[in-house]
Amino acid sequence: MAEESSNPSPGPRRSAWIVFAMLMMVVVPAALTLNTVRWPGTLQVPSEDPTPYGYTWSLLLFIIPIAVIALWFLPREGVVIPKRAFRWTLGLLVPTGFALDFFLAHVFFVFPNAGATLRIGAPALGGPVPIEEYLFYLTGFVTVLLLYVWLDEFWLAAYNVPDYPKAAGQIDRLLRFHPFSLVLGATLIAAAIVYKKFLSAVPQGFPGYFTFLITVAFVPSAGFFPTARQFINWRALSLAVFLITLISLLWEVTLAAPYGWWGYQANAMMGIFIGAWSGLPIEAVFVWIAVTYSTAIIFETIKLWLASGKGAREIFLGAKRP
Repeated sequence: MAEESSNPSPGPRRSAWIVFAMLMMVVVPAALTLNTVRWPGTLQVPSEDPTPYGYTWSLLLFIIPIAVIALWFLPREGVVIPKRAFRWTLGLLVPTGFALDFFLAHVFFVFPNAGATLRIGAPALGGPVPIEEYLFYLTGFVTVLLLYVWLDEFWLAAYNVPDYPKAAGQIDRLLRFHPFSLVLGATLIAAAIVYKKFLSAVPQGFPGYFTFLITVAFVPSAGFFPTARQFINWRALSLAVFLITLISLLWEVTLAAPYGWWGYQANAMMGIFIGAWSGLPIEAVFVWIAVTYSTAIIFETIKLWLASGKGAREIFLGAKRP
């Protein structure tokens, strides 16, 4: 008879740290290697319109995974996704992306290569942005969530929580303060401000984009991480993070940054720019890591709420005491 494994599956707390360690195994050596580039090469583009509709076509990097997962992978395996939780999650996340473009695009971004788009302006404060921007966030959030759901419900289903109604019934409230998330988020923002003002080559302005990303990642974490941690499929999350980060870096490093599909305003960045990647700010590397992390927390929290059968106030804040 085969012996049972002496190494049981790690608990939720340890799983979270393992995912972080896996990410650092890639980030640290990559950062050290990229830092050796003292004299970055410059792309010489002989044409004024080098990538006609390039940004528009590049949205297929999100659209095709959506189509494959939603129309092939999920139906073929008979996987039923929790549709209400799916819709609620997108209903919270997609407007966040839209709000970033509408309220802050004129502060954070530039779009120098109009030829890479359909030249259709979408409304935003400070002037229109390419309509591709709104499609970018819409398809991006759908891709992140679909990928996590597919990995959680099928590819890595052995590591999810199978009986949500029973588990949800044992939770008295979802909202539980996580001091570490708040302290870490505040520390990162403070460190970004200090670095920008005293160490960066662009001390003017405020690291607003980094602050926005930290807020998006750590506000859900500060409120719901202690509850969601035991229900997140950490293996699914780790694979989703790596796949989405790979797509985003392919997008920005090889296409968007060198060909001017979009760029970043230095005054609104922390001040760490990666020369070997066409001066890409460090914020651009972390944006989809933050998005995937917060997506998993929000989705699992909403699943618990809907599975509990309780009202929103009761499940989020706890039942009133008599």
